[in-house]
Amino acid sequence: MQFSSARQELRVAFKRIEAELPPRLARAMRWLRHRDSRLIRIPAGLALMLGGVFSFLPVLGAWMLPLGLMLLAADVPPLQRPMARFAHWCLALLERFRRRSS
Repeated sequence: MQFSSARQELRVAFKRIEAELPPRLARAMRWLRHRDSRLIRIPAGLALMLGGVFSFLPVLGAWMLPLGLMLLAADVPPLQRPMARFAHWCLALLERFRRRSS
């Protein structure tokens, strides 16, 4: 896949993730991605990253760190391309897993 910008690559990654989520979570993700949600997206991303650091605790997990980075990538250009590629890689793994299990 060839993209003209890192922002576009990240947008495609978010859309692919939304397609995998239940409708209610997909709506929440679209709302968080909206530019007017920036004041909530940045603290939420930082909180998720902090929770990911403490993944040894029962409720918190390592899943929080990449999710927090994805949210921050919407506002931090140097994170956009790496996080988009990470998301595409994770989704490709999910597809391979589904093919094997069926």
